[in-house]
Parts: sequence; structure tokens; C-alpha cells
Amino acid sequence: MTSQLREYTVKPGEMAEWIEEWRSKIVPLRLKHGFQVGGAWTVDGSDQFVWIVSYNGPKSWQEADSDYYQSPERKAIDPDPARHLAQSQTRLMTPA
Repeated sequence: MTSQLREYTVKPGEMAEWIEEWRSKIVPLRLKHGFQVGGAWTVDGSDQFVWIVSYNGPKSWQEADSDYYQSPERKAIDPDPARHLAQSQTRLMTPA
């Protein structure tokens, strides 16, 4: 199983909106595309949002992730929840 650590800096004052859109739009679509969400956290005293998404299917991580982003459902999310993000960083991880 491959997992990805996703770390976001959310624009000031937009955390509640981001979390609502992430929960209602991003998570269900990720699940539909065969991903698993391992958890999500906010970092106290900051605008940081961190989550882990995993994939253990027949495709490579890159193929599955590309299919997710290129899907008609993902392209149809409007407005795009990413508008709440000031910065993002992702790291692929494998079990130790």
C-alpha cells in the first residue's frame, strides 16, 4: 500500500470552509476512486491541515491519482476547494 502525506497551509480565516468542502466533496470522491483516507488533522495555533490518503489497488499511485484528478466528477467540483489553500506539500510514503 502506498500512502501520501498531504500538508496544506490554508488561507487565514478559511479553515472551516476548507474542512467542510474537503469532507463533503474531496473525501467521497477519493473513496469512489479506490483511495482510503487514514485521517486528517489541524495543527493547533496555525493554518495547517494535514491528512493521509492511501491506495492499494491494481494501478500505480501515479495512475490512480491522475485518474482521480482527470475524472469528470473532480473536474466538475466548482468552485474548486483548492482555492482555500495558500500552499501544499505532498510526500509519498511506504510502510516501514
